[in-house]
Order: sequence, then C-alpha cells, then structure tokens
Amino acid sequence: MAVTPIVPPGAPGIPARWTSSAKSGVGTSLSPAGRIWFTVSHGILNEIYYPRLDCACTRDLGLIVTGPNGYFSEEKRDAAHEIEPFEAGVPAYRMVNTAADGAYRIEKRTLCDPARPVLLQEITFTALEGAPDDYRVYALLAPHLVNAGMGNTAWVGDHKGKPVLFASGRGSCLALASSLPWRDCSAGYVGFSDGWQQLNHTGKLDPACQRAEDGNVALTGEIGLSPTKTKAVLALGFGATPDEAADNAFASLNRGFEPAAKAYVQNWRKWQAGLLPLDRTAASGINTYRTSTAVLATHRSTAMPGAAVASLSIPWGFNKGDDDLGGYHLVWPRDLVETAGGFLAAGDAGSALQILEYLRSIQQPDGHWPQNVWLDGSAYWPGIQMDECALPLLLADALHRAGHLPRARLAAFLPMIERAATYVVRNGPVTGEDRWEEDAGYSPFTLAVEIAALLAAADLLDACGRKDEATYLRETSDGWNDQVERWTYATDTAIGRAAGVEGYYVRIAPPDSAEAASPKDGYVPIKNRPPDDTDRPAQEIVSPDALALVRFGLRSADDPRIVDTVKVIDAHLRCALPQGPLWYRYNGDGYGEHQEGAPFDGTGQGRPWPLLAGERAHYELAAGRMDKAASLLAALEGSAEPGGLLPEQVWDGVDLPERELRHGRPSGSAMPLVWAHSEHIKLLRSLRDGVVFDMPPQGVKRYIKDKTVSPFRTWRFNNKIRTLPEGKTLRIELQAAATVHWSSDGWATAHDSQTAENAFGIHLADLPTAGLPGGSTLIFTFFWPGTGDWENVDFSVTSGARDNG
Repeated sequence: MAVTPIVPPGAPGIPARWTSSAKSGVGTSLSPAGRIWFTVSHGILNEIYYPRLDCACTRDLGLIVTGPNGYFSEEKRDAAHEIEPFEAGVPAYRMVNTAADGAYRIEKRTLCDPARPVLLQEITFTALEGAPDDYRVYALLAPHLVNAGMGNTAWVGDHKGKPVLFASGRGSCLALASSLPWRDCSAGYVGFSDGWQQLNHTGKLDPACQRAEDGNVALTGEIGLSPTKTKAVLALGFGATPDEAADNAFASLNRGFEPAAKAYVQNWRKWQAGLLPLDRTAASGINTYRTSTAVLATHRSTAMPGAAVASLSIPWGFNKGDDDLGGYHLVWPRDLVETAGGFLAAGDAGSALQILEYLRSIQQPDGHWPQNVWLDGSAYWPGIQMDECALPLLLADALHRAGHLPRARLAAFLPMIERAATYVVRNGPVTGEDRWEEDAGYSPFTLAVEIAALLAAADLLDACGRKDEATYLRETSDGWNDQVERWTYATDTAIGRAAGVEGYYVRIAPPDSAEAASPKDGYVPIKNRPPDDTDRPAQEIVSPDALALVRFGLRSADDPRIVDTVKVIDAHLRCALPQGPLWYRYNGDGYGEHQEGAPFDGTGQGRPWPLLAGERAHYELAAGRMDKAASLLAALEGSAEPGGLLPEQVWDGVDLPERELRHGRPSGSAMPLVWAHSEHIKLLRSLRDGVVFDMPPQGVKRYIKDKTVSPFRTWRFNNKIRTLPEGKTLRIELQAAATVHWSSDGWATAHDSQTAENAFGIHLADLPTAGLPGGSTLIFTFFWPGTGDWENVDFSVTSGARDNG
C-alpha cells in the first residue's frame, strides 16, 4: 500500500555533535581512486572522510537490533566490542560486537574499495538467544557532510530501481546501498524523528518519513537479513551527485567484497614490504611498529602528495559541534615534519621527500609556515610558531645528509630554504606561540629548533655555494645559543631549592620588557585556565621541553644544567602509571578533562602525554642509558588502546567507567595522534642504531665538541638587549637602512656607523665595543635616510654584565 510522505517532525534537529575521538581503528586504501579515509570506535564506523582527508562526511554508521517484547539494542552502547586488523600493518578490521545481554553477535569486516570512493562493511548477524527471525537489524547513518552536522539533507530514494539511502550537503553526496535490499527505511531529524527515536519508541520505522531537509539528519534502513541470509554487505558510496555516489556504491557491490579486500591488502603489503624491519611485538601481542607505520600512511593525502593531517579525530568530539570545523584533521607543519621523520626512520625516504615538497608548496611568501592549514594550504588558525618555521629546514638537512637530496635536487629547494632562514633570522628568537599553541616568548624547545635549523640551513647554503649567507646564519646561531641560559635558565628559586639543584630551564620566558631584569623574571599566561587563574611567574613553570636542547644537539645529556632540570621535571611533571612513567606538558596545564572527568571545554586539567615518554627515552639514550630508554618505550606502547593506537593524553585519575575514563588508559583527547606514532617509530630506530636518530650533528660539533662562542651580541627592536658581556662586539640589526649615531661617553663625543644590508634583508652594523671597560654604557639612536627622520629615542647597553644575566 502506498504511503503518503510527510515532513518528519523536529526540524532542524538537535544541535549537531561529533563523536568519540577514542578511535580503535583508522584506514584507507592507499589508492588515488579510493579517496576514502575511515575511523572506527565502539564497534562501529565513525567519521568517514571524502574526497580529502580534511573533509569529514559522517558522524557514525552503526546498527540497531530490535526483537520481541519491545527489545531494542544499539551495538555501540549495548555490546562488548572486539577489533583486530586483517594482519599486522594492514588497517582493515574484523570486529565482533556481542550483546551485553547475550542476545546476539554481530561480526564485521571493514575496509574501503581501492577502485572507487566506497566504504565496504560485511556484516554477519547471529542470534545467540531465540530464533534468527525474532530479530530485525537496522543501519543507522548520521551524515555530517563536509565537516558540518547541520545543513544536511537526507532522503530515501532509488537508483535504477534499487532502494538507496541518500544524503547531500555542501557539494558532496553519499549513498548507502545494501547487498540485501533495504526493507523499511526512513529519514528524520536527529533527536526527534530519526530512526533511533522511531525504533526506540515504537519498535518500527515510519515509512512516511522519506525526506528531511536542511538540518541535523539521520538515515535508517532495515537490512534484508533472514534465517537463510545472515550476511550482508553495506556499501557507502560518495560522489559529487547522488547518482555518482549510488553508481559507486553499486559498482563496489557488484564487484564484491572479496576482490576489494584482496586489492586493499595487496596495496598495504606492498607498501609495508619496502620499510626497514623494525618489527616489535609488544606485551599486548600487537606488532606496534607496523601499527605505527600504518597510522602514518593512513593520515596522508592522495590528492596532495606529502600532506598529512595530525589526527583523524576531533578531541572530545562528542562535546563539539559545527563551530569546530577542523578538529585535528588539519595540517600542522610541526606534526608534518615529525611525520616525515617517522617515515625517514622507517626507511621511506620517498614519503619524507613528498612532505618536503608539500611544505615548499604551502610556504608563505615571507618564508613562514602558518600555524595549521587545510590541505590546500589555506590557513586555519592565525598564530606564528617559530619552531614550525624552522623545522622544515631540519627536514631538508636530514634528507640532504642521508643522500636523498643531492646537490642537483637541493637547488630546487634553495628558494624555500632561503625564505625560511630569512624569516627565522628576521623574526626570531622570540616566538609568537610555543609548540603547545599557547605562549609567546623564549621557549627552550623553540630556541633549540631555531638554532639547530639555522646551522642546518648554513650547511645547505654552503652546499649551494652561498658562503656569506652561511656565515651569517652561523653567527646568528652562535649568538642565540650563547644566550639560551640568560633567557631561560633560572637559579636560586624556591623550586630549585626544593629539588636540591642550583637551577633549571623554565618552560617559557616572556619577551624582554623594561620591568624585568631578564625574561625569566617575568610572568607567563597559562592558557586554558579560568580567567582569574592564569598568570604565573616564569620561574615557577617547568616543562620537558628543555630536553630539546639535548635532542637537537646544543647541550650534552650530562650538562649539569640539563641534569638539574631533569630533577625538577621529574619532581613536578612525572606521573607514575601502571604502564610506567609518563609526563605532563607543564605544571598548571589546563588542556584536558576537568577533575571530575567532564570533557575539556576551553578549560580543564592537562593529562600525561605518551609522546613525552618517547622524548624522554631519546634523552636517556643520548645519556647512554639504553635500558631506561627501552623501559620508556614499553611505557609508551603500554599507553595505547587495545588495537595499538596511541592517544594524545591518558587519564591519570581514578576509574570513571561512566565517562569511559580508566586509570592509565586513553583519555578523550585525540587518538591516534600521528606525532606520537612518529616518535614511536623514531625511538625504535634510535634503539636499533644505538644513537638518537634525528639529532642534527651540527650543534653537537659546534657547541659540545668545539665549544664555539659568539664574539657578538645583537640588538634588535624585537630584542632590545640592555647588557653586553665584556669583550663582545655589539651588532645592531635593523629592518631598514639607517645611520647608527652612538656614543660611549654620554654624548661628549659621538660617532656614526652606516648599516649594510645582507642577503636576508637585514641591515646591520657592528659597533666597536669589544674594548669597552666593564661598566661602560653605550648610547645610540638612529637616523632613517629612507624617510629623513630621526628615531628621537636613545637606547643604551651596559658593558660588563654576566652572560647568563
């Protein structure tokens, strides 16, 4: 009997939300024709990305089971979930969802078709209690086309005479088809008239609900299972039009699940076979190396080779809606260089080179890289983080030293290298934000990256015959390296005395100000904290970031200042967990769940980060403590979820099962975090080689072995030094040509020095201060010939101060 269609009630639906970020599987076909990336958690599919891996198009796709006497069960909530990959390093999954009440079992095999943009899921339903025909099984799909849950339209239609569930939004369409034809189907608004509401309240679908427009919508269809047909294949196809999406879905169904699975597995086996054999079976029985390499490869773009996102997840997604467009499926240049390091450590230099080429394509005209970007290079967040502007230089150098970027090919990257080095030397050493996306100032991590990167760039420029430019970069590196302690090493503090140490490196010191004798005497804002609980003295905040001074080759692992800092780090940031010790980013961190387990909502409490155990392991390896490094590898791997995916953070409180938070297990933050998997691969390589894999050699030779010090101290408008160590030459660096008008006797006599422009667009003049007696004050101002103006402000620098300020 024909049914008159109605407008489902409840438009536009409840506010859209994403879903859990605690993924148990991620996958893609490694095929340019595939253009599908999928995620799994709680036994069901979550976000599926199409046509690019920065475009989430679904919230989730799961099953509902109904039965006699009002029986209603949703597999993601009401079943126990098991998952395993097809084989090590092949991210296609077998899942078994067993009803908590023992009524049924659902077995799934999930992958995507390498031949076209279609997600395939083979489903086998088994009744464990009662007869098979007692039950009905429904697919429930929540479209969130192109990163938005609102503004979607869903409808029940047909394609060439076969029933299909369709949705469209923002220029993309999806079509869900079944190998066993759909029975009753409906489209509705989430929270009011969607299939979940209908089945939960009435036990059946309302076939009159055929179309739900412009809202937060859901599609539901009964799979045509029967006592003799207990297996079905669902095909979720994508396309620019409904017909294209349906054509793709039926083409995959017609080809069959097994041929698609065979091609999928072959693609992954072929890629994995080219990697170094760093295989390791963890206590969980998982080959953690192959899991990590698969995670890295799954997060790569096919349309834009070399692009890779930070995570196919939205941290605390169940608490976030359309106002969080990006989640972590964006490109962070920092994470991307870390990813390249993971590929390089695994022996895939080709992928690392593609990443360098992609970085070259999204570099800004002035030489910097945005804080994060969509795949096409358009910026998302507006911050400037100097480590992200410098890390690509280290990647280029690593590839060059390993023989993957010979001089002939290096020339093609020379403009990128010059622009990046120019940006760093003109705008460093202070960063607008640290590597945690937060504070401005002098960060030990950022300083280490900047200094090491300038030394690396100098070698690259040398290789291209640019000797003068290389000399200037090394001079700048020397000057910054000499002042790391002045900027960031605190002594004679309550924290130091409590730890029994003379001093330690702070997490970050604010930019120089007239109110503080040195940056580390100032205050830093602690982000993600309530408004009345933010600023802290820089000397009170510590971080494992200081270990970057060792990782990037600027300080030896046994440097007393580093050793003392480690003691302070462990006193304040080490967290003992069942899998071993992990560390917090810094004391007072607010980026994490609230104390009672509520999700991060702009404020919270930071939790331990597994990747910091990997960084600490690299420090221990640099110190020659191989056994400690190996122990920390186990702690890192022990922080993964059962399938081997590494989270951004783990829960450090008591078990809160109602919030899915368990002591030492992944929290609600991003999972998997590609950066953590990259660190894991590099640690495996480092342990195999017995040395830190990605430590640049230039700083080790220059500062640890040769103990090079700078004859200069540099004054800039963004770094107005007030003291000058005795015997140093004062170098003035400006953004425009000027005459430096100066005096060393209170203007009794005056001198003029003309600036000269170097290849980086910096106008500099070296003032002859090396012979000034201690306690002398040099006064200077500027005449700007470009405008004919005087600066009309006198600046002063006092000679004879201690270098560590």
